[in-house]
This record gives sequence, structure tokens and C-alpha cells, in this order.
Amino acid sequence: MAENASHETTAPPRLLLLDGHSLAYRAFFALPAENFTTTVGQPTNAIYGFTSMLANTLRDEAPTHVAVAFDVSRATWRSERYTEYKATRSATPDEFRGQVELIGELLDTMRVRRFAVSGFEADDVIATLATRAAAEGFQVSVVTGDRDTFQLVSEQVTVLYPTKGVSELTRFTPQKVEEKYGLPPERYPDFAALRGDPSDNLPGIPGVGEKTAAKWLTQYGSLESVVEHAGEIKGKAGQGLRDHLESVLLNRELTELVRDVELGCDPADLVREPYDGPALLGLLDALEFRNPNLRERLFAVDPGADQEPEQIGEAAVVAGEVLAPGALAPWLAAHGGQALGLTLLDDWKLGAGNVLAVALATAEGPAAWFDPVRLDETDERAFAAWAADADRPKAVHGAKAARRAFAEHGWDLAGVTMDTALAAYLVQPGRRSFALDALSVEFLGRELEPAQAQDGQLAFGADDAAQAESLMRQARAVLDLGEVVGARLADVGAGQLLVDLELPTSALLARMERAGIAADRAWLERLEQQFAAATQAAVAEAHRSVGHEFNLGSPKQLQEVFFNELNLPKTKRTKTGYTTDADALTWLATQTEHELPLIMLRHREQARLRSTVEGLIKTIASDGRIHTTFQQTVAATGRLSSTDPNLQNIPVRTDEGRAIRRGFVVGEGFESLMTADYSQIELRVMAHLSEDRDLIEAFTTGEDLHDTVASQVFSVPRDRVDAEMRRKTKAMSYGLAYGLSAFGLSQQLGISAEEARGLMDTYFERFGGVREYLRRAVEEARAIGYTETMLGRRRYLPDLTSSNRQRREMAERMALNAPIQGTAADIVKIAMLRVDEALTRERLTSRILLQVHDEIVLEIAPGEREAVAELVRHEMSTAVSLRAPLDVSVGVGDTWESAAH
Repeated sequence: MAENASHETTAPPRLLLLDGHSLAYRAFFALPAENFTTTVGQPTNAIYGFTSMLANTLRDEAPTHVAVAFDVSRATWRSERYTEYKATRSATPDEFRGQVELIGELLDTMRVRRFAVSGFEADDVIATLATRAAAEGFQVSVVTGDRDTFQLVSEQVTVLYPTKGVSELTRFTPQKVEEKYGLPPERYPDFAALRGDPSDNLPGIPGVGEKTAAKWLTQYGSLESVVEHAGEIKGKAGQGLRDHLESVLLNRELTELVRDVELGCDPADLVREPYDGPALLGLLDALEFRNPNLRERLFAVDPGADQEPEQIGEAAVVAGEVLAPGALAPWLAAHGGQALGLTLLDDWKLGAGNVLAVALATAEGPAAWFDPVRLDETDERAFAAWAADADRPKAVHGAKAARRAFAEHGWDLAGVTMDTALAAYLVQPGRRSFALDALSVEFLGRELEPAQAQDGQLAFGADDAAQAESLMRQARAVLDLGEVVGARLADVGAGQLLVDLELPTSALLARMERAGIAADRAWLERLEQQFAAATQAAVAEAHRSVGHEFNLGSPKQLQEVFFNELNLPKTKRTKTGYTTDADALTWLATQTEHELPLIMLRHREQARLRSTVEGLIKTIASDGRIHTTFQQTVAATGRLSSTDPNLQNIPVRTDEGRAIRRGFVVGEGFESLMTADYSQIELRVMAHLSEDRDLIEAFTTGEDLHDTVASQVFSVPRDRVDAEMRRKTKAMSYGLAYGLSAFGLSQQLGISAEEARGLMDTYFERFGGVREYLRRAVEEARAIGYTETMLGRRRYLPDLTSSNRQRREMAERMALNAPIQGTAADIVKIAMLRVDEALTRERLTSRILLQVHDEIVLEIAPGEREAVAELVRHEMSTAVSLRAPLDVSVGVGDTWESAAH
């Protein structure tokens, strides 16, 4: 046995080295930035491409050790030696800036060592590590887009060179280098010196290309020998060599990679380590990389993937029971008095919340799983009583959805003291996903196996023990997660925000979703036909204006028509050509008298309206009502949004939008719809926060705000304010509340940036308190790292201290608008809750149906109109106390449109 062991061989360690800047830059140009930008405007195409390439390379190369090298700047020993080195390279695109920094953060979460050494290029760092590693018995793979690294290739070192973006890599072995250039790798610096390198601004020899350079080196053996025999080489090429010997020798010096950069570590120190999983997931969420395939590929090569998931002591221990009929009531009697974690498995494909299974878990370990269909009468009563008992504390992940699902079974859900999705949202409002499995990994260090439903059945049968175990572990994770996230909430002072505002809002939204709003299907179908006809008319008009048919939905054909056939002014250049997006079409309409840009804008608007109406028709349920889903954890400012359908997509101020709103009608058993909204709530909040005396006075006079402000900005009497003055002042007032810059204002008003800046300067001269508040808001946020609303809702803005100007300015705009928009959102939620409580208190049947923008839509029961109108005005106007008093407008009608005011 010992003899056999002596013949066993150990595989050599494998080192993977990557040129970070080179690969990120290639990824940047391989993926269109317009398709990879976060909701806050951060481009991520270079990060995404690099991450995807890294995951694939880690999979394919299976390295035991890994490192990434970056350039520090263009100032290196080479630029000192030759000032024109790389001088012709174009400036770094603004969209690329900041992405390398984020790639560095990504590598840190993957625990991959990265190097950037002042005075040297990434290639020098790679050459140093590759040379040392090869000498120590490593097999080395180098991934880079710089061909100078071909000089490193040996039996131990392979260069993987991108040939298509960063998705296809060609392996350069010694044989491959010789096959391509006719020379061994060690002769590559000689070859490059003779050929020159335009990308590095290293001049070549006139008339001498790759073939001639390779021929000379094959004939004479080395560059040194070529130089020695330069006088013998005939023709123009020989004369060119003699005339450029000095630059050739300089090229050779600059092309040689440095192999002894001081790094402070050895290749053996670069061993791969398990990821910081929670931090990596958090960063992927922040970057809005939602592609599950990317995540799967990335975590499939986590060195810690085969290890047991980290547990917190005994916290993950679950003593679970699959309860048979008749066993639930005794289990609740034994455990229902303590806080329980609750999860459920439902299948919305079969209707509004078909509950397939429910799991409960205690902090001590006992847990239970049951099938609601198989409950006996005693179990049913016991569970309904426990679920509806406000004194029985419950932790749930997504209480709104649970309430809707329970309601379909006739159960109420009260006593929810913790919703882990909402709590995590208040702790990390900027993240994109609040999935339980991701939060469990991040906050508990615990991986969860998902329980799944397929076509109304548990994936492996209703009694499958593994499925039951998964759901019970989820229930336990919810309970434990509530403890951890609850402590974080307390640390940031947001505990009461959850209890007093978000949880009650969640309960109200569940009832609103179940109620829905009645729809006039016939009207919407006629409207859809009308928009379809208008869309086709625009197509015909576009064809007539050009003189032939073309596909209005094809960017390629649009580019051909606009910029080749019609020769219209060029718009912004993208990877696929000149853009024809809405902004570009609007700009073209101002730059040319041709009618096509305006026709295209009209076509797209009519097509969008048709799509909106089609979506509404498809969501009309069997009860004749549309049941939108309100999203509570999407907007970092705290604003609500809606999906399936998105009711905020419906235009408010256009004739077409008003026509669509006519399709929302009063339902059977009710007499009318009522709308109630706040007038200029963001501006009133801005006046309150800034304490600007003149702006507050403009609100308290009861006169038209925009006329009053315009008269002060333009120094004219109110009766001399014209429509253009009012338009500019209104745009500026709202723009300031949303962090609008002078450039943004100029674009919005169609004026020069200088005029917009002058307009803002004049505004701030009149309303100095606003200017001081906006300045103070950014400075304070930069000092503490976040903004805060009146109720303490935080928005974290780490980019306020970023060295990247684009990211920093974006964060500054968020710092300006987050307290204003966030406070307005909080006020609307308070108003909804107060109105709902008052309706219950007064024993009125009328109910809230929708909340869209700053508006609440109610359905009014017969005989309750006047009482509800008075109640709504009172509760909404006194929701909070502001220096600029809240103003509420109320309207009533048979449709949402006719109820407008």
C-alpha cells in the first residue's frame, strides 16, 4: 500500500491572474450601457461583463489561487521614460468611471486579492506573479486583453486572450504563439518593438508590418542581432529600420514587462477563500443584477460552496411535526401563547391565494406543518381564533400577501408584530430584493431550501416530509430574522416607523387589494380599439412622409431612414448606431422641419396607451373589478407603487389619460367614487423644512402659489404674471424639490443652461431659506451618510463621498429630494390610516380603494357622501402639522375621471 502511495502524484496548484482594467474596459464596450444602468443612474455594463467573465473563467480554469491586477493611473515608469506613451488614447468615458471601483468592491466580497501598484501597470504586476508562481511549480492562467503578456507564455503560463468582448477567450500556449506569429513567446518583445503598437502610441517602422518583423527575427534570431545587421538589410524597409533604430530600441525597453515588482506577498498567499456571501448578495442587489443565471454561476464556484452553511448556535434547530387532522388545536394550545414565526405556501395561479400549506415555528425549536384542506372542524376553529387574536404575536415575511391569502380561506390575520420584509426595507431601503432566502443568508448566515408549489400541488405530494421541513425551517428563519433585523431597526431609530406606520399600512393595503375597483370593460375595449386605430394611422402617416414602408419598431430601419435617407442631424451615438429614443426624437423635432420625428412620437404614445388599456382589460377579475398589487418595499423614499396593473402609468393631465380613468367606475352597492388629494404637498414640505418665511407666506395667503412665487421671482405684480413666467416658476419649484440641476431645468424648459442658472439664482435671492436648506441637507447627509424624513425614515447615500463625480452628484440630488419626497410619502400613509380608522370609528361602509401619487380613491356607500367628504378633509389636512398648512381637494363622480377636482 505504501508502495502504491509513492507513485501517486499531486496536481500542481493553479493560479489565475486577471488584468482588471483591460477586461473591464472590454466588457464596457461589449455591453450597451443603456441596458445596464441602475434605477439611480449608475452604469453597470463593465461590472456585469467582468463578473460574468470571472464566473465562467473560475469555472473553466478551476484555480486554487487567484488575483486581479489594476492600473493606478497612466503615470508609470513608461510614461516617465517616454512622455508620449499612450498619449493618443481617448479620455475615459464618463459611463465607465466608477465601475472599476465597484468591481474592486465585488472582488473584496469574493475575497479575491487585488493589486494596484503606483508607477507600474497591471501587466507588470501580472508578470511578477506569473514568473514567481511558475518557478514555484504553479500552472498559471493569465486573462488579459493586452498582447504584451504573450512574452510570459511558457509550458507553465497560458494567456487567455479575449477575441469577442469578454465572452470568448483564446488560449495562447507556446505553440499557439508560434503558430500566430512564427516566433517563440520570448521573442514577442522584439517583434512588438519592430512592429510598433498604435494602442500604446509606440511608433512602428514605415513599411514594416508583422510579416517583415517576424522574417527578420527568424533570420537573425533576436532584435539585438537585427540591429547589428541593420546595415545589411536592403530596400526601403532596411532604410526605415536604420532611420528609426532609436525608437525601435525604446519600444523594446517599454514593451518588456517588469518581473520584480514589490508586492509584499507570494503566490501561495493568493489561495482562494470562501465568499462573504451576505456582502456579495447585498452588492449584487445594489447593482440590480437580478439575472439568476449570473448568481448561480457565481456561487457555483464559491470555494465555500461545499461547506455546511454557517448556523447561529442552536438557532436553526427545528423539532418539526407534520400535523395530522385533529393535531393542530392541541399544538396551538401548547405553543400558541408565545411568538411564532409563520410562513405559508400558496399558488396564485389558481386564484387569489390558494393556501397549500402553513408552517409555524417557536424560538425553542418545536415547529408544525399542516395542510389547510385537511383540517377538521376543531382545528379550523382553533387556527382561525389564533390567527385573528391580536394578543398572539406573529412574525411573518410579507404580511400583506399572507393576509390576502388567509382572507380567501375566511381567516383574519392580526397580531403581526414583525414583518421581516418591511423591517429589512427600513434598515436597507436601497436594496432591490427582500427575498427571505437572501435575507437569511445575509443576516443569519443560514441557507434555506425553498418549498415549491406546482399547479396547485406541493412539488412532491402533500405529505412530503422534505417539503414540510423546508417550510418549517423558513418559519423558524422568519422568527430569528425578526430578532436580528428588529435590533438593527432599534439601532437606526426606525422601530416605531415599522409598528406605527408600515405594519398598519400593510394591513390596509391588503384590504384595498382584495376590494379592487370596478371596471367598465366595454368602455376600455372601445378605447383600446381607438388607440389601435390611432397607432395604425401614425404608421401610415410615417410611411407617407418617407415615401415607402418601413418597420417603425426596428431601431436599425429607423436609423437608416432618419440619418441616411433623410440625412437628419445625428443624435447620441450608441453601440448599435445613433439613438432614436424619445429624447432624441424630441430634439430632432426642434432641429428640423421634417414631420417624421413628431409622427414617431405620436405613434409611440398611442402604442403605449393601447398597451396600457390592454393590460387593464386583462387584469379585470371575475368579479368585474381590477385588483392591483401595492408595493411597499420598492421606492427607497417610502412611496407606494403598484403592479399588475401599474396604475401610476396612467397619465393624469392628458385627455387620453382622463379617458382611461373613465374606465374605472363605482361598483355595485355603492353610489359614487370620491378622490381626495393633497395640493402641492412636496412644495409645502419643502417650505416647512426650509422654514423660508416668504415661501411659507405664499402658501398661507390662499392665493395661487405659482403666481405668487412668479411675481416675486420676476419682480412684477401678480396680475402681470404671464403664462410663461408661471410655467418657468412652477417647473423650478418642483424641480428643486426633486434635486433638479440648472442643466436639468434648461432641458425641461427648453432654455439655455445659463438662463436656467440665472433663473435659479434669482429664485434663491428671493427665497434664501430654501437655498440654505438645500445646502445644509447635502452637507449634513454627507457628514452622517444618510438623509431622514420628519418621521425618521432614512435613505443611505454612501456615494456622497465618492471620488467619482457622476456618482457623487447623483447622490447629492438624492440627498435633496429624499427628505422631501420621503416626508410626503409618510404623510400620505398617515392620512390613509387616519381616514380608514375614522371610517371604522364612525361605522361607515365607504372604503378606500386606491392610493396613486398623492391621491386617495374611495368608494362611497349610499347616503354617506357628505359625512365622508367632511371626514376625509379633516383627517387628511390634520395628518401632520406643517408650517405651510396641508390643503386637501375632494371630488365625487361615477367614474375616477368624473371624480377629479
